Amino acid sequence: MKTIKHLFAGLLLLACAAGVQAWPTQTVRIIVPFTPGTGMDTIARLVAPRLSERLGQPVVVINVPGASGNIGANQVARSNPDGYTVLKSANTMLMASQLFENVPFDPVRDFAPVSMAAWGTLMLVANPRTDIKSLQDLLTQARAKPGSVSYGSPGIGTPHHMAMELFNMQMQTSKLHVPYRGSAGYITGLLSGEINVGFLPVHVAQEFVNGGRLNALAVSGPKRHPMSPNVATFEELGAKGVDVDLWYAFFVPSKTNTAVVQRLNTEIAAILKLPEVSNALGNAGLLVDSSSSAELGNIVNRDYQRWGAVIRRNNIRAE
Repeated sequence: MKTIKHLFAGLLLLACAAGVQAWPTQTVRIIVPFTPGTGMDTIARLVAPRLSERLGQPVVVINVPGASGNIGANQVARSNPDGYTVLKSANTMLMASQLFENVPFDPVRDFAPVSMAAWGTLMLVANPRTDIKSLQDLLTQARAKPGSVSYGSPGIGTPHHMAMELFNMQMQTSKLHVPYRGSAGYITGLLSGEINVGFLPVHVAQEFVNGGRLNALAVSGPKRHPMSPNVATFEELGAKGVDVDLWYAFFVPSKTNTAVVQRLNTEIAAILKLPEVSNALGNAGLLVDSSSSAELGNIVNRDYQRWGAVIRRNNIRAE
């Protein structure tokens, strides 16, 4: 009897292995939970055709926007864990899932991390009319009269908003938040002086800094950005713990076979190393950076707790 059981178990393992080796046998979908033109959409559309070549199957990008990315993320979380539905997301997923009530998925438990894809650096800038020319100027003004310095964002719960709340928490400052309805109004407010300071993606900010329309105060990240080599990091300026970089990564539903996850990881890492891919992302202000599944998992766990603490401390809720 034991021999028959062992034989059956062995055959079952062989069948599973054969199924994994056969993957993929159909179209792979990459779900982007935001509209076309966003950073994660750009990455997905660069990766998709090259991934299709390597897998020998069609790879299509599908945009499923809504609820700050929660609708698309939930669609992937609830899909079959067969490797045919991939989520292209960012650390905003860890924020949005805690900003809204009754979110039907858990961003830590319901996804298997595949690979990091890129980092997006934020620059803290000030309108020249404020006479805030350095990070120290900002800290001095904000601490002298709490709430007197205003900052903007494209909306409540956006990365720009969350970045400043983390900065306030770490630097023990208080500023007046002015949320706009989208990036266009927010950038106009910064340039006109309607608001004093704010965070912008480095490739967007640097253009205005070069033209003298904004003052660069600091950039996030562990080292200076190649687009802004003359702008010091928060760490260099003594502002510890202000790590507000955006990251972009690939995920699949939890319980996806580890061999499929590893195959995706290997292929995506190879694609990200291609010069045409890294150059295209670099021109968009993104720094390419692949990772192992475990490394991405550690970052997800850390950031989920970190941004959750910011949200709870400031009682931030999505509108």
